[in-house]
Amino acid sequence: MTTDNRSIEAPRAASAADLSAARRSLCVLLLVVMGFILGSSEFIVIGIEQQIADAFSVPLAHVGGLVSAFALSYAILTPILALTTGRFRRFTLLVGYSVVFCAGNLLAALAPTFELLYAARLVLGAVSGGLLAVGVTYLPELMDPKRTPFAISLVYGAFSVAMVLSTSIGKMIAELSSWHVAMWAVLAVAVVVCLALVAVLPRAGETDEPATVRDQIGLLAEPQVLTGMAIFVFGVGGVYVFYAFITPYLEQVLGLSPFQASAVLMVYGVMCIISNMLSGVLDSRAGMRGLVPVFVIQTGLLLALYALGSTMPLALAVVLAIGVSMYVLSVPCITMFMRVARQRHPKAMMLASSVEPTAFNIGISFGTAVGSAVVAGPGMASAGLVGASFSVVALVLTLVTMRIDRRRGWERPRATRLERRRAPSACARAGLACVIV
Repeated sequence: MTTDNRSIEAPRAASAADLSAARRSLCVLLLVVMGFILGSSEFIVIGIEQQIADAFSVPLAHVGGLVSAFALSYAILTPILALTTGRFRRFTLLVGYSVVFCAGNLLAALAPTFELLYAARLVLGAVSGGLLAVGVTYLPELMDPKRTPFAISLVYGAFSVAMVLSTSIGKMIAELSSWHVAMWAVLAVAVVVCLALVAVLPRAGETDEPATVRDQIGLLAEPQVLTGMAIFVFGVGGVYVFYAFITPYLEQVLGLSPFQASAVLMVYGVMCIISNMLSGVLDSRAGMRGLVPVFVIQTGLLLALYALGSTMPLALAVVLAIGVSMYVLSVPCITMFMRVARQRHPKAMMLASSVEPTAFNIGISFGTAVGSAVVAGPGMASAGLVGASFSVVALVLTLVTMRIDRRRGWERPRATRLERRRAPSACARAGLACVIV
């Protein structure tokens, strides 16, 4: 007698094919907003670190642990959930993850002690990756195959843009009221988005087919996937040595006022939108090859940040340029992960969609932990030098990944001239949607 809960489902559960074009478009829009609110719940603390430190009388370096706790929980549990929940229907997982996500945000908003806030961050990290991975698997059924990669990059892009917009907006709210109010704002949007997703997304789909751990685990043994994850660890980690403490950096090193720092963070958000657009263009034109000059430039920018110190306005210009380089690695690596899964492990698509956020958050946790050590040791001004060394490692890993791809005969073919002309316009639409969100 089987215990697979897929055998107990409504006989006429709606699939994406049953939805009107307008409803499919609404589903995609809500998935983009979901990416944004998931990012907001993770990054909201970056803009209010000082207020949290003051409220609970803890060192600023300890507050940085709230970022690391979320990222580490996210990184560890996202692939574990993808592997162990393969026998559950996707819609059931969506509902369950949504409930836990909203509960975690409620705990963060109410937290009367630093320990409870830390616990809330662990809960949010544990469920956010699973919710994002489930959401992304809907896109191939909702979109035309040619537009699906850009739709996926748009959801991840919204998650990334939230990193900066929620940081600056949260800081403004905290300055005008309190950090609790910023958390309540995230909770309110999370509840609305999750209810809307449950209401409009299809109940059934192609990925409802059972997938065992054995069906999926082989993806994590593929050499490109392993080196690709390492690219995120060092590429993202190199920036996060600096970015995890960007608000105190702007105020204490560059001497900006709180509201000037908030304005800079808003501009930084625009730079990140540009970074996501460039990521899609780069992937369509060069694939992984395009990341080589990106990491060379990123290394130079982080070295310049260290060399310039508090020199204004040059140091501020370098800070904004780092924002442009920050997410360019995302789409080429996501495309590679999904390609390897499609060709070698077709039942591991949900796991493949979780690899990028998992690796990204390992990079965040790694970079933030190192950044905390830098702040507590040589000082915040040294963050650029340490970050630059990590970017060099990411450059070497990119070259290794490209070599493995060639040896295994999976190198991405060059885009046609027509595809190269179309890619920028598609990425521009993705960037515009992120701004709207």
